[in-house]
Amino acid sequence: MGNSSSSGIAGIGDVQIKTSTGSTITLKDVRHVPDLRLNLLSVVCLDEQGYENHFNRGTWKMSKGVLTIARGHVCGTLYKTHLRICTDSLNIAEETSQNLWHLRLGHIGEKGLNTLIKKNLINIDKNAALGPCSHCLFGKHHRVSFSSTSAKRSELLSLVHSDVCGPFEVESIGGSRYFLTFIDDASRKVWVYFLITKDQVFESFKTFHVLVERETGKKLKCIRSDNGGEYTSKAFDAYCREYGIRHEKSVPRTPQHNGVAERMNRTIMERVRSMLNMAKLPKSFWGEAVNTACYLINRSPSVPLNFEVPERLWTGKDPTYSHLRVFGCSSYAHVSKELRQKLDARTIPCIFVGYGNEEFGYRLWDPKEKKVFRSRDVVFHEDLTIEDIEKPTMSRKSNEGAQVSNEAPEEDKVHEDNSEAEEEETEESAWQGETQSTPPDTDDGSSSQMVPTVRRSERGHIPSTRYTSSEYLLLTEDGEPECFQEAVSHKDKEKWLIAMQDELESLQKNQTYEIVELHKGKKALRNKWVFKLKKDANGQVVKHKAWLVVKGFQQKKGIDFDEIFAPVVKMTSI
Repeated sequence: MGNSSSSGIAGIGDVQIKTSTGSTITLKDVRHVPDLRLNLLSVVCLDEQGYENHFNRGTWKMSKGVLTIARGHVCGTLYKTHLRICTDSLNIAEETSQNLWHLRLGHIGEKGLNTLIKKNLINIDKNAALGPCSHCLFGKHHRVSFSSTSAKRSELLSLVHSDVCGPFEVESIGGSRYFLTFIDDASRKVWVYFLITKDQVFESFKTFHVLVERETGKKLKCIRSDNGGEYTSKAFDAYCREYGIRHEKSVPRTPQHNGVAERMNRTIMERVRSMLNMAKLPKSFWGEAVNTACYLINRSPSVPLNFEVPERLWTGKDPTYSHLRVFGCSSYAHVSKELRQKLDARTIPCIFVGYGNEEFGYRLWDPKEKKVFRSRDVVFHEDLTIEDIEKPTMSRKSNEGAQVSNEAPEEDKVHEDNSEAEEEETEESAWQGETQSTPPDTDDGSSSQMVPTVRRSERGHIPSTRYTSSEYLLLTEDGEPECFQEAVSHKDKEKWLIAMQDELESLQKNQTYEIVELHKGKKALRNKWVFKLKKDANGQVVKHKAWLVVKGFQQKKGIDFDEIFAPVVKMTSI
């Protein structure tokens, strides 16, 4: 110790802390000394872990690259900083992860989720408890169920249950009013088909029949349905006789006899209501929600199967879960280079509404074009919904990449082609060079074109003070981010994001910039964010302000400007 005394070390371990700037770091090999009244942080140990420490005029700043991790001020012979030990970080992560997987799996029940955990199909703590979900209460409340009337079959396609659900009060995005389900009794896997009218049931059944027999190599032996007219047509009966399929029909007005299909439709609709309610999507998205619910039910443990997974029984392989995302969350889809120009945004904001035919193909809703499309290169914000994505932002023509998100700019997130590597990236701005005015046309091969002489003042020039890179790190006050990356990891991240969004909307409203074609062989000027805390007379913070500025020092004489001048005052005016 500093006074030559010694204290016992109770233990050594890693500690996660949260700094005054909102950053979270993990300190390795921390000594636990119960006799110490204060926590001591070794500069040498921080240096060994790759952190840079800067001291100047009673202030201390720790950084890593361009990101400021922590700040402090002198206190006696030491420097003091505010840190918070994240003692509950592990428990919080487990609880959040449990609830997040509940949402990703389309509001799966707690028993089903625990079964996936026990089988090590998803990585969550086995002792973590699932928190209450108000969306499940909204969509799943029901009466007591009827008891089972028949034993489950053990062979695939020995019995298939079917039922029609509808009509719905609103059409789906694809114009459907009904959906038709087929459930294999042995595996409890479900297939769904969307119908405009009920007379399409027969054609859908023929499509299903060919599909499942090709997949399994087995023959469909029996189908069970209600006594509805869509199942009792002469064409339907003739088809079943032709292929040797026994058709079992329930007694009229006794849906309990077709209980498996009825219960499956109820399960689907419970999940649909829960997902739509949480995603805040209109009712017309019921078709996408039904499709997603069936996809997830096939990958969720089933109670009649003693918590086996239907997809595993059908294919013999364990399904994967790493590609699952929360239905209705905000996302950004990559725009291929064939569909955009050099200055166009590389992503478009959209809403995740389901899974494509391929495992990693996602179905996305474009709110602007009002259509569903598929993409595999997608960045997800699972904590945001359509209400967040439809907030007033810059239109796509002024580059939708300007919308501020909780992540780094999408240019760094999206897969890029190697052929586009020459495009210059902006590090700290939300978009690249749009504030540049139209440069004059220049002909590098012409010697007759003269560049106007630049008028300069003849007064003596006083050189500005040059600071070292270490001194620049200490220029801003405590709590003011120095770059975009620091702002989105700051403890006041939400306030800085709002400030940046206000700045972008102000630029658009005041028509500060004009979108122009970048001349061949020219590079756009870069820009950056500047952040400032506005305070009142008492020193209290009243506003978080952000400016988007152009890096004017990159301008070239004769190309970006011709004259340099500044406003001055005449002596007669003083």
